[in-house]
Amino acid sequence: MPHPAFSRRQSVFTLIEIAIVLVIIGLLLGGILKGQELINSARVKNLATDFRNIPVFIYAYQDKYRALPGDESAVVAHTAGTLATTGGTPGDGIIDGAWNSPTKTHESYLFWEHVRKAGLAPGSTDIDATDYPQKNAVSGPVGIQSAKPYTSMNSGTWFICSGGITGKLAKQLDVQLDDGDTGTGAMQANTTADGTAAGDGALDDATPYVVCMGV
Repeated sequence: MPHPAFSRRQSVFTLIEIAIVLVIIGLLLGGILKGQELINSARVKNLATDFRNIPVFIYAYQDKYRALPGDESAVVAHTAGTLATTGGTPGDGIIDGAWNSPTKTHESYLFWEHVRKAGLAPGSTDIDATDYPQKNAVSGPVGIQSAKPYTSMNSGTWFICSGGITGKLAKQLDVQLDDGDTGTGAMQANTTADGTAAGDGALDDATPYVVCMGV
């Protein structure tokens, strides 16, 4: 039979060991959560870069060719790019077609070919290539259109839209670039880029949304 003092010491050591293990688990969980927070911050930063860069591409293209990428009527002569032939009139100052249109003759689809062939943006210039469609930091589609995507938007010449963005990231993105509410202002969000935008309270952190911003 074990000596009583030995049993007490054994119990004390066991409690100390458990306490150490719990501390280690707490540190590991804290590190994981902090790491996830850093990853999310990096994603938001990269997503924000898309919204900032696309207007730069437009202004640089206009400065170079006095035309709007995707909508340019003289693109064949300037960059050997593809002339848009569906849904609009090249040269009218409107980017016709939905921001994520799969139609290869839409101005919105050809926007990326024009800015890439002009040397303003990286990416494939082959409109038939599988890697041609522009992707954002979470592998969702990103593009531009002239039509207002949300009825609650009241400003913008063009509208940049980016898909596959979770509610958690969408809210952080709006704080960084707009008024902090995804249902108002220049940047808004919902599950699709039409109809009405949804405010922060309506967004589920894990559900993917389409975030659009007027420029």
